[in-house]
Amino acid sequence: MRILTGLVAAAASLFVQPALAGPQDELAITTDIVGRSLAFDWAAVEIGVASYEAGPTGVTVFRFPERVSAVVDVRGGAPGTINSDLLRLGYNDRTVDAIVLSGGSAYGEEAIAAVQTGLKEMGIRSGDWRNIAVSPGAIIYDFGGRRLNEIHPDKRLAHAALRALRPGVFPQGDQGAGRMAMQGGFFGCDSHSGQGGAFRQVGRTKIAAFVVVNAVGAVTDRDGRMVKCHPNPGWKPGIRTADILHNLPASQRTDWVQEQPVSGPTANTTISLIVTNRKLANPLLQRLAVQVHGSMARGIQPFATMNDGDTLFAVSTQDVDDTELGPMTLAAIAGEVMWDAILASVPDEPAFVPPAVPATPGDDTLRALEGDYDFGGGHRLTVKAEKDGLVVRASGDAAVFGFAKGKPSAVLAISASDFYLPARSPTRLSFAGDGRLVLNPGRWSQTGVRK
Repeated sequence: MRILTGLVAAAASLFVQPALAGPQDELAITTDIVGRSLAFDWAAVEIGVASYEAGPTGVTVFRFPERVSAVVDVRGGAPGTINSDLLRLGYNDRTVDAIVLSGGSAYGEEAIAAVQTGLKEMGIRSGDWRNIAVSPGAIIYDFGGRRLNEIHPDKRLAHAALRALRPGVFPQGDQGAGRMAMQGGFFGCDSHSGQGGAFRQVGRTKIAAFVVVNAVGAVTDRDGRMVKCHPNPGWKPGIRTADILHNLPASQRTDWVQEQPVSGPTANTTISLIVTNRKLANPLLQRLAVQVHGSMARGIQPFATMNDGDTLFAVSTQDVDDTELGPMTLAAIAGEVMWDAILASVPDEPAFVPPAVPATPGDDTLRALEGDYDFGGGHRLTVKAEKDGLVVRASGDAAVFGFAKGKPSAVLAISASDFYLPARSPTRLSFAGDGRLVLNPGRWSQTGVRK
């Protein structure tokens, strides 16, 4: 059923009209789980996701019905948070109703604040000073080269996520706040990322880790290799992240050719949450956050750069005493669970394999595709048929994925209506036949209309 749902959602995305700047009241909302999910036995943790597929962009809400104690650890150089200072005051009180992770950059902060108003409107909280709703949160940047519109999570989307809360179920991959996340930009990987979760129980102690990976660095497995990347042609199969870092800055050039692997230490926005039922006073909860956040540099390399807003929330439901599991060991285990969550964030994405021999549509077919296709937000592609095939250039205010502004690029044909731009990260084009051009058809598609 999940596979069928995913196929339906992917097909539907081909027919989404491009959204221009303006009101979002008419945008369709989805709160369905599409693809993988983590199921775990913990009624104290409720999770809701909602997305605007027209973006795509989304929000993830973690609600704790009995409230929790919470702290925060911020490491990236470009954070975007709400209510984080409240978590730095050192109180042991259980005052937090929810943690919210959102796309939409600073505009997504509306969704974080809206969870508070949603809890009030639902009658769960009120205006009494002892009963004010509290929902700290953090955002990721998912505009720019990721998508061509400026749709963002808002109050409407946040309230939809609240209404869709499920206990013990966390959608993995390109869902919720991770709907349009990317990773590996430092290495030119240009790979889609998402949100991941993992759970472990040791005795009576429960530990859950949740993360949205939108990192400059690359997701790295326990063998030191990149999990997903459009590789540089000069990289050898199985190259380790450490090999590339060791050869900086030369390894950032497209003409760099890897020599022998080297050994040595390795030194993005990623927003994350650790939840435990272990009773921890505020100082110990803060050290848990610090230790787990530091451990994440193993799974994302490099980590906490000046362009990242890396923020980790740690919460305790304060339910269980466990003297046999020391706080340092608890944090070490939590770091491993977080690494599992990081690895689970990488979405399922079929590899694009271009045809061995490009198709050769006729001249009349190519001429019928000519025109200016508007994607909104100043993004436009001009398509022209020439004797050697189809040529495309970005004719708006900015580049469009692999198409540079004002520079014509030849695309190769897959069929009479499908083409691709040959590059390290190929941009695919699908002409729908009714004046629409879909870039990268599927879960991350962007649609333009011929003017």
